[in-house]
Amino acid sequence: MTSPEQLRTGERADLLQALRQQRAFLRRTVDGLTDEQAALRSTVSELCLGGLIKHVALIEQTWLRFAVHGAETMQAGQDDWADGFRMGDDSLATLLDRYARVASATDELVATLDLDAAHPLPAAPWFEPGASWSVRRVLLHVIAETSQHAGHADILREAIDGAKTMG
Repeated sequence: MTSPEQLRTGERADLLQALRQQRAFLRRTVDGLTDEQAALRSTVSELCLGGLIKHVALIEQTWLRFAVHGAETMQAGQDDWADGFRMGDDSLATLLDRYARVASATDELVATLDLDAAHPLPAAPWFEPGASWSVRRVLLHVIAETSQHAGHADILREAIDGAKTMG
């Protein structure tokens, strides 16, 4: 069991701080937007700001399920990949609330999981056959995904109203 002090210092604290910073960058991109603005597609892709929030929450939740239970749990809730980038009937407030709940659950798991525990990755063309990822590697991947999508969101926000959230 990890002590409260270990969560404020060391590797776990560093991983959580990096993830929290990227989450904050992503959330900042939707500050002051209406649902209609958050649903706008300003490129030819399916990407919209609300959809990115929805996607990143799903990705974080999915990878943390993997960290706890392994690859067999990763497909749950991913029936339509493209739908994960659309707001659908959700409001921006609903998506942000869901993302906050996912983030809180992740933060709690980081306090209890063995960072060295590993699971084999699911079979997919983008993974090396037979490779495994540790919980640590999963967290690094979630940080990278969140960072990448925060950058996407910054570009989308600038296209919507000229606001720059990261620079």
